[in-house]
Amino acid sequence: KRAFWEELEDVLHSIPRHEELFVGGDFNGHIGEKADGYVRTHGGFGYGERNSGGVALLDFALAFDLTIGNSLFMKGEEHLVTFRSGRFKSQIDYCLIRTNHRSRCKDCKVLPTECLGTQHKLLVMDLVIKSFKA
Repeated sequence: KRAFWEELEDVLHSIPRHEELFVGGDFNGHIGEKADGYVRTHGGFGYGERNSGGVALLDFALAFDLTIGNSLFMKGEEHLVTFRSGRFKSQIDYCLIRTNHRSRCKDCKVLPTECLGTQHKLLVMDLVIKSFKA
């Protein structure tokens, strides 16, 4: 796990801070329902109980000034749960965006009828991207 975080840190350090940045993936952590100490990175609308993997993701997001898009919008469970295995369900897949660009995120949710493999659900983030003419 440590190698993953270090490699991701290296990648993010290589991207200029003024560049648009979106990070999506299976982070295998639970950020929990509420922001509780992570108001800058957690929008207050997560799912389940926070665990150590979720704390690692929130700390990472805080260090790189990222916001977790999944947590920005109040949703029903079917639009929050990204992973199901039997009766077990959780939110472990996340979309991150630079905090100063969070207003560009217009929605972030799971499409419950779309499946990626057998257990992960498709997570989508709707964005407004500004184009500049040269």
